[in-house]
Amino acid sequence: MAAYLCPPSVIHGEHAVSTGQIVEEVRDRHPHAAWAPRIDGIAASTGIETRGWMLPLQTAVAPGREGALPAASAGPAREALALDGFSAEDVDRVIASLEAIPAPQTVQERTAPAWDAVQAYGERAARGALQSAGLDPADVDCLITSNSTTPALPGLDVTLANRLPLRSDVMLLPAAQWACVAGTRSLALAADLVAADPDRVVLVVISEALSTTYQPADDTLESLIVRLLFADTAVAAVVTGRPRPESVLRLDSAWHHTLPDTRDLHRLETRADGTHFVMDRRGPRAVQQTVTAMWEWLRVRYQDDPAAWHPDVLLAHPGGTRVLEYMEQTMPAEWPSGLLDHSRKSYTSGNRGGAAVFDILRRAHDAGQKAGARAVLYAAAPGLTATALEGEWL
Repeated sequence: MAAYLCPPSVIHGEHAVSTGQIVEEVRDRHPHAAWAPRIDGIAASTGIETRGWMLPLQTAVAPGREGALPAASAGPAREALALDGFSAEDVDRVIASLEAIPAPQTVQERTAPAWDAVQAYGERAARGALQSAGLDPADVDCLITSNSTTPALPGLDVTLANRLPLRSDVMLLPAAQWACVAGTRSLALAADLVAADPDRVVLVVISEALSTTYQPADDTLESLIVRLLFADTAVAAVVTGRPRPESVLRLDSAWHHTLPDTRDLHRLETRADGTHFVMDRRGPRAVQQTVTAMWEWLRVRYQDDPAAWHPDVLLAHPGGTRVLEYMEQTMPAEWPSGLLDHSRKSYTSGNRGGAAVFDILRRAHDAGQKAGARAVLYAAAPGLTATALEGEWL
């Protein structure tokens, strides 16, 4: 399978949003929610103090541009009030009051500015990855893109093909619905592509504005947790079929796993006010099943030398701290401690979804890895579906 990965480019959301700001906003908006007395403890349990967003918090919580009475409805409302005997002065007063009532943002109001940011951040990440690989846009033969919360057609692939610009014969492979598994699955696909043609250059770009799932009107506990978890990040990396001076990791094998009948545990729903991320409390335990299956894949892969082999770093995005703890509890006892340190460090500034594994990989690279050290990359996503890769640092 051998594929060679150059250092990833990571662009964090430029607007720092603290957990304290989110707690204050939610507490003011939902003072009587059942979980309100526990909000400080819930926030602290995430372990996240600050996350970066592509747009400021004020953008997410702002009311819609139209009030409770849209402009198109004002005329008919006036006529109805007049027919009921209201004076012109009373009609004006009622209409003004209705127009002043704030209404939620529409899907367009929530998504349009985020989509602009996703494209701009994606371009920056792509240019950074090409520079790290010592390549130009003209060298790219295939582009794989993913962005899960800002659907658009044409998508991020076409945007980047024009902005960079790429050659007109470049293969464009958009994968908008990979979500959290985009980091590992895009690398697995890139490895297959360069295996078929070792001279092929694949550029992977993942740009996630997960802050669009921040829904001010929701008062469920799950919605509170979603508000606290997500960060916005764009990442990119170059994969080649032959080693380059800039290559940092060789990918040797990939594994895929999908759990049946788990599609409703985590999901995105599009409603009148935008995208909602819906979580089921059974989700972490289901993700743990994919971890167990991954351990078995690694055991079989290295069954001839089970006592001597272990990864030197585990770059894992399981979606939350509970599954990270489960991974530590269930990995072989003879494996060294600290394999998940870079994963934990990344998570302290938010769940980055599909961009997470590239961010963790960048942290591991910057910390320095010995040539020949082994790495395992893992991610799970709504579905539930998971992909892992195993390789060696160069």
